[in-house]
Amino acid sequence: MRVLFILCSFWLFSSKSYSVHAQTTASDTLSAYATLEECIQYALAHQVDIRQAQLDEQITDRTIKSRLADWYPQVGFNFNIQHYLQLPVVLFPDLNNPSGPRREIRTGVTNSSTGAFTLNQTIFNRDVLLANRTAQDVLKQAVQNTTNTKINVTVDVSKAFYDLLLTRQQQDILNAQIERLARNLKDAVNQFKSGIVDKTDYQRATIALNNATAQLKQAQEQAIAREAVLKNQMGYPVERPLTITYDSTRLELDAQLDTTQIVNYQNRIEYQRLQTRRNLLRAEIDYARWSFLPTVSFFVNYNLLYQNQEFAQLYGRTFPNSLFGLTIALPLFQGGKRLQNIKIAELQFERSDWDMTGLRNDINTEFTQALAQYKGDWINYLTLRENVSLAREVYDVIQLQYKSGVKTYLDVVIAQTDLRTAEFNYTNALYQVISSKLDVERALGSIDY
Repeated sequence: MRVLFILCSFWLFSSKSYSVHAQTTASDTLSAYATLEECIQYALAHQVDIRQAQLDEQITDRTIKSRLADWYPQVGFNFNIQHYLQLPVVLFPDLNNPSGPRREIRTGVTNSSTGAFTLNQTIFNRDVLLANRTAQDVLKQAVQNTTNTKINVTVDVSKAFYDLLLTRQQQDILNAQIERLARNLKDAVNQFKSGIVDKTDYQRATIALNNATAQLKQAQEQAIAREAVLKNQMGYPVERPLTITYDSTRLELDAQLDTTQIVNYQNRIEYQRLQTRRNLLRAEIDYARWSFLPTVSFFVNYNLLYQNQEFAQLYGRTFPNSLFGLTIALPLFQGGKRLQNIKIAELQFERSDWDMTGLRNDINTEFTQALAQYKGDWINYLTLRENVSLAREVYDVIQLQYKSGVKTYLDVVIAQTDLRTAEFNYTNALYQVISSKLDVERALGSIDY
């Protein structure tokens, strides 16, 4: 049986260790091209605020166990050793002359030592009872704080991810523009050499190409800064590279939102936290009322007393004694303090009703504002998406007309600028509508981390 127990314990420990190692390995690594889901999961495992919140949970759990430990018997041991330089004096009456002066008699022994074992068992104590009543709600409150942190981290990581993705897409737009401008410059040079146009056309093409190259450099620097922001939100090491990826088709689908949803206060973690706090405040009322009840405890003491006139023979003989008893402590009058504490607890609970009302109003306002922002951003996004198609079509037509000698190069530059502006505005609008959608989902309490 002992061998079987050892083998089972080893197997359980090995399985647990492997599971923890596997989870750690999975959360510590990202794909070569990290998706949004991977970035969020990495952040949930490494972000500083979440790790601190999880440690707060463990601290709360340990604190609860520490408070509840007072229900168990409290066993202690005290030891002392002492040597009298002068023995104490006791005045005893003279038995031969009771009415005469008392006689001075020194009592005790020069050397003594005591080993005292004590056991104390709490029967009723309002502090311990409060800890027992509120243990689940206190731990629940810590878990809800972690949940709130996870929701905030999910939203922050998502916005930082989309912000970096927007910058990457702007780089793609600028790269495509540079390719077009390079072709335009080549066409302008060839037409100049053929005597069709003057040199201002290819000079303008050169200026436009230089400007686009400078803008690309700016976008690259912005991408570095926004990548640093994303790494910070994720808790990702600064020295490690981070490459993100996202399906552009899915990106447009993710921007869509059902605007017919209504607010359910129970879905908001802030509302849940306030309900938990109300439970704790209700327990505080009971705690204040329990102050009229006595504190009751049972105790057992066992003392080993050693005493001798000679120090070398101090522990040669012991004189044990033991006792047990019941302690009841009840304050009779405290100047009305207990009544005032009860009233304070009741008023704090009543105040939490207004906290609930204020939170509901704040949630409604937050949702209304976020939904209005999303609807406006969505309309703007649809308009700008159509503008991209129109601008690209106009550019293609004018480019052909320029090659045919119908349009001037200035018209090509204007069409090129309009196309780049339309594409930039479109990507900005797409990011804005996704950001607004996240705000609406947070207001609805539907963020899925």
